[in-house]
Amino acid sequence: MTHACRRIVATGAALLTGLAGIAVIPPPAQAAPAQTEARAQGKVRYNTKTATSIGYGGAVTSVDPEASKIGIQVLRRGGNAVDAAVATAAALGVTEPYSSGIGGGGYFLHYDARTRKIGTIDGRETAPRTMPRNAFIDPRTGKPYNFTPQLVTSGVSVGTPGTLATWQKALRRWGTGSLAKVLRPATRLARRGFVVDKTFNQQTADNADRFANFPATRKLFLPGGKPPAVGSVFRNRDLAATYRLIGRRGTKVFYRGKLGRQIARTAQHPQKRRHPSLPIPAGHLTRRDLARYTAKVQAPTHVRYRGLDVFGPAPSSSGGSTVGEALNILERFDLRSMSDTDALHHYLEAGALAFADRGEYVGDPAFVKVPLAALLSDKYAAERACEIQPMHAATKPEDPGNVADYDGTCRATPAPARTKPDTENINTTNLTVTDRRGNIVEYTLTIEQTGGSGITVPHRGFLLNNELTDFTTEYDAADPNRIQPGKRPRSSIAPTVVLRNGAPFLALGSPGGATIITTVLQLLFDRVDRGMTIQQAIAAPRASPRNAADVSSEPAFIAKYGTALEAYGHSFARAGDAFTSASEIGAATAIEFGPGGRLTAVSEPVRRGGGSALVVRK
Repeated sequence: MTHACRRIVATGAALLTGLAGIAVIPPPAQAAPAQTEARAQGKVRYNTKTATSIGYGGAVTSVDPEASKIGIQVLRRGGNAVDAAVATAAALGVTEPYSSGIGGGGYFLHYDARTRKIGTIDGRETAPRTMPRNAFIDPRTGKPYNFTPQLVTSGVSVGTPGTLATWQKALRRWGTGSLAKVLRPATRLARRGFVVDKTFNQQTADNADRFANFPATRKLFLPGGKPPAVGSVFRNRDLAATYRLIGRRGTKVFYRGKLGRQIARTAQHPQKRRHPSLPIPAGHLTRRDLARYTAKVQAPTHVRYRGLDVFGPAPSSSGGSTVGEALNILERFDLRSMSDTDALHHYLEAGALAFADRGEYVGDPAFVKVPLAALLSDKYAAERACEIQPMHAATKPEDPGNVADYDGTCRATPAPARTKPDTENINTTNLTVTDRRGNIVEYTLTIEQTGGSGITVPHRGFLLNNELTDFTTEYDAADPNRIQPGKRPRSSIAPTVVLRNGAPFLALGSPGGATIITTVLQLLFDRVDRGMTIQQAIAAPRASPRNAADVSSEPAFIAKYGTALEAYGHSFARAGDAFTSASEIGAATAIEFGPGGRLTAVSEPVRRGGGSALVVRK
């Protein structure tokens, strides 16, 4: 990933002094919260973060102003939505290296304005073909490795990366530019550098102990042994050189050439300091795994919701199926006539029911028979909706439904539950793009944990993923998400496009591990059922009902709705994870399509320091 970090988030407080040897650009004395101040200093500038832009001719929205700016430049120079999306994603690999990059994978959703068809690319990482079912068991003790930080910081958690194959396939099918051309803006960005913001500084500090175990990671992200200072300019010349190499040689150098050999060697034999503080198990990724990797083009999931057509990714992601099932359940209720408390109660219950089915039935369809038609059936949803009691929360976890026996009536036919802990982490990144012709890309990409495996490929400038931790940790032959060689671990990524009367209405997505599903669901619920604008929906406080005893929620949600919902029997826990001090859920982006080609591009106003939504013409 990157010698680089994201631009500065001005907080109104004095910013930290840079480390010795790293250029520091003093920010303006006063700047608005959650914004950067546009101010050039040589080749590196502070770029304004704009949460919402309204205009015409195309739009790009992401968490990062440098990345969004690059995407807009591609659109202005005649590129289409796919060209701009790949260029934006490559830039996020520079500026958001702890959330994305060519060492990871993701899911790419494309709407073709000419054919009005939606296609998806499954670029999920795969398990090595030599990976044993007991890969997560410590051979010295016979017990599972501790999940954090041992298992996540390891070669054994590294899956075959799919991001670069996704970019290449998307460009060949729907783009207009070559991969070499589309990578050039991000290459320049990595070479010239950008300004470190408070979010990146904190993410580095949260991961400093595990990063310090790997010399290449320490050199890149802990210069002088400390996190890069807010306001310092960081450059990632290694990543710039890697992008140039891929531009010249194509993806074959990554999947079949010398870069691939180095990736496999790094996963199998992570270079670590002499006395590491963690066990760091070796991985199983081989050159053959890389050579045989394929990004899959497949049809999306589809449900009708209150007259809208909602499309998402099919398995191996559980995002489209779980969002779709929850929407089908909610459609059985007149939410608009309810109070906020009643409507939110139904949202929490529907989310839990859909998550129960996700855990029971969804996995990689190449290895598991996923009952997708049943999960997205209106009859099945009607039967599941019978489980929701007005003003009374069910005891969690809920049992899954019986996909082999349903008829849409209220009767008790639950399947036996096999409750497994959900191990997906909260990081990742998302972008939304549309061009002047109306083509759309919704793309979520990831390296899993904040900082992935913590392992940087030496001299290449990017981190390797730890996506294989998304498998169920202990092997169970009945679990659809059990470890199997060559399998894709279940994902929750949910890039979503919504059509109204056959035309684009809304495109949206979010990072956040398993909370991606609930973030996308809540955005649709807030926009469609609660009458919020898309700006209000993205800013609203979030809760993530994932069929657990306590609903993981942002503090603002608990403060606003907690007392009223507790009276229904719901209980809440503050959101967060072991690798970040944040208590946020998601970092969404969205574009809403209005009359006359009017575009409302929206990003987070506060979460992750705020995002950057830009349009071609205001």
